[in-house]
Amino acid sequence: MPSAVAVAVAVLAVAASIALAACGGSRAFTAGDGAAIRALLTAQQDAWNRGDLDGFMAGYARTPDLVFTSGGRVRRGWQETYDKYRTRYGQDRATMGHLAFEILDVQPVGADGAVVLGRWKLTETPEAGGGIFSLVVARRPEGWLVIHDHTSSDAPPQ
Repeated sequence: MPSAVAVAVAVLAVAASIALAACGGSRAFTAGDGAAIRALLTAQQDAWNRGDLDGFMAGYARTPDLVFTSGGRVRRGWQETYDKYRTRYGQDRATMGHLAFEILDVQPVGADGAVVLGRWKLTETPEAGGGIFSLVVARRPEGWLVIHDHTSSDAPPQ
């Protein structure tokens, strides 16, 4: 019959193995994750082009921790970002125009994050323009979502 100490050591060894496995050490960023992030941005682009601001904003984490930087200003929180978009573009296809994204790179940051570098172009609106963006996206319970957006406009032609 094993001693109480031997049983305790065996139980601790099994518990430690289970705990290590539960830490998610085996998860990695996959090609499927990259595709899911690209699909997120395509869904945002499509929603914008339908005049669906709510659908576009569904790609952002609905949290006060969201950071959106553009035009020399830092905005914090999903609601402030939404309000700024609504004030500037409305919620109508005629005022929102046509948005096109070009994804230049999706760079993994661990298993549950990535930095996306891309270009944007907005046409068919008085707010037309273009530029570069970098996004931090995170794997959240509801899927991949933008948690940090830094968007800049191209310099005016000279």
